[in-house]
Amino acid sequence: MGNRRRLATVALLLFAAATFAAAASAEVIQAGNVRVDFLAKFAPTALPREAPAPITVEVGGKISTTDGRQPPALRDLRVELNSAGRIESTGLPTCEASLLQSTDTAAALARCVPAKVGEGGFEAQFEFGGKPLVVHGRALVFNAKVGRRPGMLVHIFISEPVGVTLVVPLKISRRPGEFGTVLSARIPALAGGLGSVTELRLRIGRRYEHGGARRSYLSAACAAPAGFPGAVFAFARGAFVFEGGRDLHTTLTRSCQVRKPAGSG
Repeated sequence: MGNRRRLATVALLLFAAATFAAAASAEVIQAGNVRVDFLAKFAPTALPREAPAPITVEVGGKISTTDGRQPPALRDLRVELNSAGRIESTGLPTCEASLLQSTDTAAALARCVPAKVGEGGFEAQFEFGGKPLVVHGRALVFNAKVGRRPGMLVHIFISEPVGVTLVVPLKISRRPGEFGTVLSARIPALAGGLGSVTELRLRIGRRYEHGGARRSYLSAACAAPAGFPGAVFAFARGAFVFEGGRDLHTTLTRSCQVRKPAGSG
């Protein structure tokens, strides 16, 4: 019995150490003078061991350079999520890109709020006459069909110095393996190629009712081995492809805790 207790204690200590390492792991990737701070996390982190429960996911990237120059234009963005999570949109209203073109945030919400599944922020930098101009915008995420398949539309509205609307289709694809859900987008050229995305952050999650049942747009379980209070796992893999072909990618490790069933004490 003493050996079992010592082994259990060691296992708990190893899990605690791995959890701390996962939370503190570096999320910065760099190639040449281009640097990306990649963020991906979920809440809550306490989840059932087997049955998926509702979650909210936050993803984003901040792009900068080590020499202060304007970053190259981001062309493609891909985020791959662990197979322990899933996206469910059955019965959820959809929005069409044509409804969002040339709209500000208020108009986009008025037309597509039943399909809203997230929101966030946007930042871009432009060079005009050798002087940098940084603009900020609000992002909305809507459930949609992209190429006749489940996807999302990211609506970005920049109010100053002039009103500008961007609608970015986000494809959702599924595949076998550790990273079962793939979100991918082609980023449109900004101001004829004069602008560069410097930050995009999205918080995605939505609960809704369909067929008399409560559903969640995003859900996940904590697939910890039997006898362990939690797990450390590769949660997300991100890839950023820039003008000229430069490709930065990384994998983020996160942790979850097994949530006891209600009434189990």
